Amino acid sequence: MTNSWHESVSPLFTVLEYLGTFAGAISGVRLACQKRFDWFGAYVIGFVTALGGGTLRDVMLRVHPFWMEEGSYVLTTFLAVVAVWLFGRKFISGQITWFVFDTIAISVFMIIGLEKTIVVLESQARAAGLVQTNCAWWVAVTMGVITAVFGGVLRDICINEIPLIFRKELYAMACAAGGLLWYALYWCGVEDAYVRYIASVLFIFAIRALAIKYHLGVPVLSGRGQHIHMHKKQRKGT
Repeated sequence: MTNSWHESVSPLFTVLEYLGTFAGAISGVRLACQKRFDWFGAYVIGFVTALGGGTLRDVMLRVHPFWMEEGSYVLTTFLAVVAVWLFGRKFISGQITWFVFDTIAISVFMIIGLEKTIVVLESQARAAGLVQTNCAWWVAVTMGVITAVFGGVLRDICINEIPLIFRKELYAMACAAGGLLWYALYWCGVEDAYVRYIASVLFIFAIRALAIKYHLGVPVLSGRGQHIHMHKKQRKGT
């Protein structure tokens, strides 16, 4: 089955998808520059960051990965490398710059992944002649999260870092919250797709901003009594 996503969405969603691709590639390329990768290495990191999550989503949906049908996504990733080369000082230094580009990418990719999952699965169900064609909400939200964060997981693995979603910072959960808001608005009768889209993207952005500003995060998992055991062990060592 071919990828019919771009045939069923408005130009605005396509523009936002390119924006997310560029922002995701920037977030990957700037980290590659900090690790002193060459041009090719930086491009690879930008590519997997921007397109890795969407590729896994499309493979799971059994459609052609989007960048294999639209070569402009590959070009967009290269433009991100050029942008970092031209404006490296502004892009590479500072956590605020990284936060902005990374959060734009995951926010846009989350909702695009959610909506594409709905379109593709419902289209496949109709083509198969099934009576029930509605996509389950938990499937769409999960696929949206995969679209948003898996590229970052690949990026962190490639640059030898612990993936961000496995650390304390709110990341994947912020994306899931945005997906749930999208469905909440839909269930409340908000039929305008643009309103749901923009509200969800801004919601994810706000959660990430508040989490970083106030150091909010998911508690670190530890076994019962582990802290006491470690404290006693440290005392014995002294």
